[in-house]
Amino acid sequence: MKGIIVKPLRKIPDERGSVCHMLRADDPDFKQFGEIYFSTVYPGVIKGWHKHTKMELNYCCIKGMIKLVVFDGRNFEEYYLGDKNYCLVKVRPEIWNAFQGLGTEEAIVANCASIPHDPNEIIRKGVKEIVYDWKNFTYGW
Repeated sequence: MKGIIVKPLRKIPDERGSVCHMLRADDPDFKQFGEIYFSTVYPGVIKGWHKHTKMELNYCCIKGMIKLVVFDGRNFEEYYLGDKNYCLVKVRPEIWNAFQGLGTEEAIVANCASIPHDPNEIIRKGVKEIVYDWKNFTYGW
């Protein structure tokens, strides 16, 4: 889908734990820093739908697994992020997105947003306002 970039990320483990890369200022897809925040989601819970008019999202699931669904008004695309598929998904403005917690543990999702949160540039819809079958999915790992 135009406006979506998926980039595999590195986890560097050692005997103490690991370093998990997410985004660098010299990354060719990096636009600018606005803020970073973390969102948690419980297994089976869906957060969304929303889209931004200006903000670019840079999602990375740092713990657990989520299913991220994006919708451009015509097509849906699904991405699985987290422990089993550590990657960054960049979502450009004007694309609807929502995510669901998978597995048996709470997931932690990081977003490195291109601008600080502004409630006037986000549009929200309830989970049922965009018709998508959240129950009919298979794990992509």
